[in-house]
Amino acid sequence: MTADGPAAPRLRWSEADGTFAAVPTGGRVDVIDSWLVTDGRTVAPDAHTDRFRTACATLFSVPPERTSAFLRAALRRIPATGRWFPRLELTVQDGRPGFGLWLRPAPERGATVRVWVYDGPDTRLHPTVKGPDLEWLTQVRSAARERGADEAVLCTEDGRLTEGTTTGLLWWDGDTLYAPDTTRLDLLPSVTRKTLLRIAASLGTRVAYACPRPADLAGLETWAVNALHGIRPVREWTGSAFAAGPAPRAPIWQARLDALASGRRQEPAGR
Repeated sequence: MTADGPAAPRLRWSEADGTFAAVPTGGRVDVIDSWLVTDGRTVAPDAHTDRFRTACATLFSVPPERTSAFLRAALRRIPATGRWFPRLELTVQDGRPGFGLWLRPAPERGATVRVWVYDGPDTRLHPTVKGPDLEWLTQVRSAARERGADEAVLCTEDGRLTEGTTTGLLWWDGDTLYAPDTTRLDLLPSVTRKTLLRIAASLGTRVAYACPRPADLAGLETWAVNALHGIRPVREWTGSAFAAGPAPRAPIWQARLDALASGRRQEPAGR
């Protein structure tokens, strides 16, 4: 089966015998992680599995070795051909954590993105973990779409940009690549943002950190980044009085990011 055919089912993992069984889609999840897989190749696969393992241990005290057993089984289920956007899941029912895998065909990548700055409070309970606030983030993103945008960006109480509902932020000012200051902001540890900053360091590109207001990015090349789309330059600040900047750097940096994709069929034993 490929991403052009019917979607594979959502699967629940049995820890007792290591098998998977199909379950209905939908319902609450407590921890998730997902990434793009193209013909078995992924950018920074270890970072995604490490983030998932850490979140399960931090929020629900799931032993890392138990999560690793699930990861080994789940990664073997991802097809080696086609484009996929698999989602790892941890769901807690009656106090017992259980693991699942949703093998979703990957949507097409977007080239650019229209961004709306969310005008309400950020009420996430666990901003540094992917999953617990999924329902609220989905509602905010739906509000952005109702306004003609593709993505919503959240702000602090004093109006500083943090991150999108599904994306991390990066922007350029001159020859300097900027990222949000994680020492002052509670952010999801974005794998794609971190990978791009690592590329910048390897190239000797100057990197700096700041907590900008939306208008501070007027006319600047700004990227919304994630594991599915990679880099999407902001082409419109929907509902704002200022314009987005041109994005001449995005194509070459997207190529650099894609060049890091590697194959990963299973977790090493003992992790």
